Amino acid sequence: MANPTIAAPGDLATETAGAGVTQAKIDFRHKLFNRICFGVLIAFALLWLVPLAWAVDTALKPNAETTRTTWLIDNPTFAAFQRVLDDTAILNWFGASLITATLTAFGTVVTASLAAFAVSRLRFRFRNVVFWAILAGIMIPSQVLIVPQFREMDALGLLNTYWAVSLPQIPTAVAIFIFKQFFDGLPRDLEEAARIDGAGWFRIYRQVVMPLARPAVAAVAIFTFVTSWNDLLWPLLVLTNPDLMTVPVGLATVQGAFGIRYADTMASAVLGAIPLVAVFLLFQRNIVEGIAGTGLKG
Repeated sequence: MANPTIAAPGDLATETAGAGVTQAKIDFRHKLFNRICFGVLIAFALLWLVPLAWAVDTALKPNAETTRTTWLIDNPTFAAFQRVLDDTAILNWFGASLITATLTAFGTVVTASLAAFAVSRLRFRFRNVVFWAILAGIMIPSQVLIVPQFREMDALGLLNTYWAVSLPQIPTAVAIFIFKQFFDGLPRDLEEAARIDGAGWFRIYRQVVMPLARPAVAAVAIFTFVTSWNDLLWPLLVLTNPDLMTVPVGLATVQGAFGIRYADTMASAVLGAIPLVAVFLLFQRNIVEGIAGTGLKG
């Protein structure tokens, strides 16, 4: 049997040219693919931006003009924004959302990173079973846990407090997965060097691993903050004090208070979305770095 031969690069180029595929055609295909991707990206961006632009456009109209389905504004005004600030407790809602979202983000980062560190760096029996059991939590809808969590908060006497809003949202399987993937990509030489110097596991976690995991910390904290800020159902169930209402719960009451005053409703929605847009604009690089870092392998 004849020995297989490896074609030289020159032979491959000649073979490709003989097949009718030239460098110009390859470049054209690359440009066409890039343009298609760019077009799809623009289409999805428009799908997201058009409703936001319509909300801003409606908020800038007098209430008498909001029934006209047109983008044109005859008399633009900020009166709707002023009425929302004067007639609602939206600033208190911002404060409540900031407190609950910050508590949730901080608790999630601490607990998820500790759990991921144990699964990633420690060796114990049934470690993989524990990890897969944690991931199985992703498939459980949060609505299924509403009744037992509500009874638990009631038994602890935490209803109508910020803790009742934050504590059930802290355990997050996705956050553990992100941290675990990031920790798997860290070289074990750093850990072994710290062990030789006499460092314990908690010191390795605190002084070696976590400083290197800043991109993952930023990504988990931002995603958790945004998710907690947008949550409506759970805060609506556990909060009855108007002074403790979060932004989504408060905005749900605006519709009933303003009735068919669409300009005021849209103005309140725009004001409620401003903090989240600011968070994404300020920390978008951290989000990308955190998600990209979960695929690193040492």
